[in-house]
Amino acid sequence: MIRESVLVALASAFFALYAIADDSLLSHPRADMSLGAIAKQLNAPGITILKPDKDEPEWWAGAPSVARDKDGVFWMACRMRAGEGERGLRGYEIRILRSSEGEHFEKVLTIKREDVPIPGFERPALLIDPATNKFKLYACGPWKEGPWSIIKFDDAATPAEFLASTAKPVIVPREKNYERDQQPIEYKDPVIVCAENKYHCYVIGYVRRNERIFHFVSDDGEKWQPVGNPYEPIMDLSGWHDFFVRPASVVFTGAGHLYVYEGSKTSWYDPVYNVATGLAYTFDLHRVIDLTPNAPLAVSVTPSEHFATFRYSSWLRVENAFWVYAEVTAPNDTKEIRLFKPVL
Repeated sequence: MIRESVLVALASAFFALYAIADDSLLSHPRADMSLGAIAKQLNAPGITILKPDKDEPEWWAGAPSVARDKDGVFWMACRMRAGEGERGLRGYEIRILRSSEGEHFEKVLTIKREDVPIPGFERPALLIDPATNKFKLYACGPWKEGPWSIIKFDDAATPAEFLASTAKPVIVPREKNYERDQQPIEYKDPVIVCAENKYHCYVIGYVRRNERIFHFVSDDGEKWQPVGNPYEPIMDLSGWHDFFVRPASVVFTGAGHLYVYEGSKTSWYDPVYNVATGLAYTFDLHRVIDLTPNAPLAVSVTPSEHFATFRYSSWLRVENAFWVYAEVTAPNDTKEIRLFKPVL
């Protein structure tokens, strides 16, 4: 049986990712540009896909989740966020967009928070059921004035047909076994893939005021169970992601799965929102090998005065390349969705 240390070496060589320590990371997120072609692709201006509804600081268009149907049509679900109101509850709408070629999108549906109703949204997850070819849409928010939970809408033939009224919780915080248990009290920002005949959901779990990654599995996308110990996250707070670490995207490569994560460092300015993107690998969809432990893979190359956020990336294989859609900081402190294609 191949030793895990050998698999780590193979994965690192496969992606030619050799992370190096960078003392400049102590104050502001910066990417390690020694990480090869994929770093060059992501640390570029990108193609603007969607701007916020107001071109003002704190207004965001972001948290994209992209799927491509059997006819080659691109579908995107994203979160629109206002610049005022209580932080954490500013996500006022899930917007569904359609594109024939992946760059120019048109709006086909809006799901407003009052339509569910829910106090606010964060990242949605959009995917296609391989058995029925119907679309699945998940979201998150405080359910019925309770804790943040993962919700699901009824499946639809096309994303333009999702109904806000069908929303229901599918992953909610667990009851404690013992009074002193330290477990996630909220779940948010689902990243969901169908792999190896099961649905896998990676979520942010909020534990002792920290955001960590937790893994759930389902046979049908409706009923979910934790993988392993429900109290144990699957990545550590360490290196450049010692403040938060969160899921971003999972992509099959043919020899395992590329595991894209995001995080922030305690010494960065406002590490709650100053979030960068890293890269990992998994052979079993649960044990994750960090390929960028010392410096992030991607940050915004159009930062504002304090923020260089590159987060909520959705990776899609298009022919023989990865197209990456992400929420990125603009110089005026808005955030917009951009597409990052391979740099020729």
